[in-house]
Amino acid sequence: MAGERRRRGGEGPRERTRERGTRREREKEQQRGSSRGRTALVIAAAAAAAALALGLAVAEWKRWNAAALLVTPHPAPPALPPGSTGPLASPQHFWGTYRPHVYFGMKTRSPRALVTGLMWLQQREGGGSLRHTCEQSDGLSRYGWLMHDGENFGVQEIRDEGLFLKTEFVKRPGGEHGGDWSWRITARMEGTGGPAPLLSLFFYVATDEQGTLEPHLENRTRLAAVTGTTEELGRFTLTFLQPTAESGEDPKYASYNYLEAASPGLHRLTEVVRSSLSNRFIFAPPGGPRRRFFAVDAFRGLPGEPPRGRLLLHQVTLEPPATVEVTFESGSAVGRPRRLTGGALSAALARHAATFERRFEETFGLGRKGFPPSQRRFAQAALSDLLGGMGYFHGRSLVQSPLQERPVPAPEAALFTAVPSRSFFPRGFLWDEGFHQLLLARWDPALSREVIAHWLDLMNAEGWIPREQILGEEARAKVPPEFLLQHSETANPPTLLLALQRLLPSAPLPYLRRLFPRLRAWYDWYNRTQAGPLPLTFRWRGRDPQLERFLNPKTLASGLDDYPRASHPSPEERHLDLRCWMALASRVLAEVAERLGEPARPYREMEEALSDNGLLEQLHWAPELGAFADYGNHSAAVGLRWQRVAPAAPGQPPPAPRLVREVREAPRPRFVGALGYVSLFPLLLQLLRPDSPQLPAMLAAMRSERQLWTPFGLRSLARDSPLYMQRNTQHDPPYWRGSIWVNINYLALWALRSYADAEGPQRERAAELYHELRHNLVANLYRQYAESGFLWEHYSDSTGRGQGCHPFAGWSALVVLVMAEDY
Repeated sequence: MAGERRRRGGEGPRERTRERGTRREREKEQQRGSSRGRTALVIAAAAAAAALALGLAVAEWKRWNAAALLVTPHPAPPALPPGSTGPLASPQHFWGTYRPHVYFGMKTRSPRALVTGLMWLQQREGGGSLRHTCEQSDGLSRYGWLMHDGENFGVQEIRDEGLFLKTEFVKRPGGEHGGDWSWRITARMEGTGGPAPLLSLFFYVATDEQGTLEPHLENRTRLAAVTGTTEELGRFTLTFLQPTAESGEDPKYASYNYLEAASPGLHRLTEVVRSSLSNRFIFAPPGGPRRRFFAVDAFRGLPGEPPRGRLLLHQVTLEPPATVEVTFESGSAVGRPRRLTGGALSAALARHAATFERRFEETFGLGRKGFPPSQRRFAQAALSDLLGGMGYFHGRSLVQSPLQERPVPAPEAALFTAVPSRSFFPRGFLWDEGFHQLLLARWDPALSREVIAHWLDLMNAEGWIPREQILGEEARAKVPPEFLLQHSETANPPTLLLALQRLLPSAPLPYLRRLFPRLRAWYDWYNRTQAGPLPLTFRWRGRDPQLERFLNPKTLASGLDDYPRASHPSPEERHLDLRCWMALASRVLAEVAERLGEPARPYREMEEALSDNGLLEQLHWAPELGAFADYGNHSAAVGLRWQRVAPAAPGQPPPAPRLVREVREAPRPRFVGALGYVSLFPLLLQLLRPDSPQLPAMLAAMRSERQLWTPFGLRSLARDSPLYMQRNTQHDPPYWRGSIWVNINYLALWALRSYADAEGPQRERAAELYHELRHNLVANLYRQYAESGFLWEHYSDSTGRGQGCHPFAGWSALVVLVMAEDY
């Protein structure tokens, strides 16, 4: 080091100057390099920021695009031609009992229709219960249509705590606004000891945002008539006749009250009337005792909503028995022979009843099959309750995409549809409707085609149809808020195609041509959004994500709700029933395309691939179960246990204990060990060949009392299945875990009949099962109807008793086709 210092000490000024220059060059170069590095970092940062911004922009565009498509109607021409449901194009269907959620009422098939209806009140101590909307909590022992042709007339019987009511209506064509109609309400008491309570009948007419109503009073209290106008009806007159004795001739003493009110909406009419009742009125018949009763008085408004329409109400209070008639006369109908009341109304009702019975026998042939009159009347009531439960709805669905944070309202839409249950489900359900239309297509093919077109016109630009249609305030009022939202990734079985397949041979080509673009879009939507992890597999989206809460997370999209699937939902699931539905869809799309001369080969190829029995066995046959099954991430050792709760804080109530799921064995990819309705789908939709080696095992499982067979029909889940009749949560009893459901039993009978008619080694066995199962199902449904007065949502596999909601004249009305052996 000392020598180095000495050498530097010996350098001259020129060398030192050169060194300093060199050092300055190096420093400048370092500065330039540093500057280039900083520039590169700035450029990289800018690029990253730009990429991030672009990514955010793309993500935002995707969200915006998803939101736009979600609420954009499908661009194809409507399946239902504009104006085709109006009074000029379809006068016979313009007026109808299209308010299935009320015990009796009528409206037109128009967006803001004039509505009419009936309420009643048995004047008991404390006021009694006002009846209006169909509620299971009302506890009526029976109500339902005995005859209803879906067009011209209907007869309904209601039994309510000793009160018998018969509601009848008849329509008469004429004019340009759907013609006239008349009602007859007959009331009497049955089997009551002591004096009968007074009965008040409330007849009302209400507008919804448009139209005028003018009351015409007698003696300031009796509403004798209402004249009015609306956009769809023009001028009209509604007349309330004075009551008579049950014979319809002698006048009946009655007290009258009248209410005129601003209505906050059709969904609050019951509240308006209830809040207007006062018991300051006296019923004083000549020579009879004076009695106090409740009647409409003054309406002071309801909190929360401004007036949206007008209500006029006519209250008649009397001692049963009695008959009251109401007439509606269109201002555009001229030259009517006479008012449709009294004897003319009786004659019209008798004529329509005779026509209905004749048409029913011609259509279903139950008399020729040897069914006694009581069972034929049961079948007539089942069909009539389906027809009398048809509704016309208008409004907006509340929808949400997975890419959206908040739900949005869909465009305004109209829907003409049957409903599963007037009391519990008085609205449209996509997978139910295909089963409804199997029956309606036999009774009135043109009307069934119209309903299917209505449903397809609900499709958005992506090809999605919301599975539950909650349109309008009256429909929304019957649905808990948590169930209003419809998720755009959630499908439902395309059962409309079952009905369309039945209608195809006679469907007009222009009709099919209007439907086809929407059918293609719907089919493509299923293939795009419900595809499974492997080619030719499918997976229902939207399984419940709350694993801790459910014994087995529900699959609402499938329609089978709590039917056991893989215990741990994952993208690796393969759902057997959806695969079979897609095979059916491919078949029907091919048939429609062939009728229209459109390319059908892609659909036929897909049908052949999905019907390939070898591939079906490879993907879905579970050897350890001896049956077809779903596949997924599954644990067979799960249960519900009570969760320990922490002690409550001082002064606070203890927290409620709750049931939570306990997984005692880690899940792994495998077949789901549940034998039940899903296992049968290759048979139900007739994908299995008649000589399939799996068919004997399927038939054996169906006939085994340890598995699916009962004296009342096929149960939904085998008795030896781990989740048979197990609760799904603390508050959810078993639903599709053992009960007997009519729609699946109908598909089973259809399939068994087909296998019995086909050449194959199981032909005789299929025929035996068909006859036994048909007898068991029909006998039990008739027996339960005779005992309870209702068709039910599902039936107990141990006793056969009706369960769930009632009346349920949706797919349970398929018993008519079973009796007729019409598949």
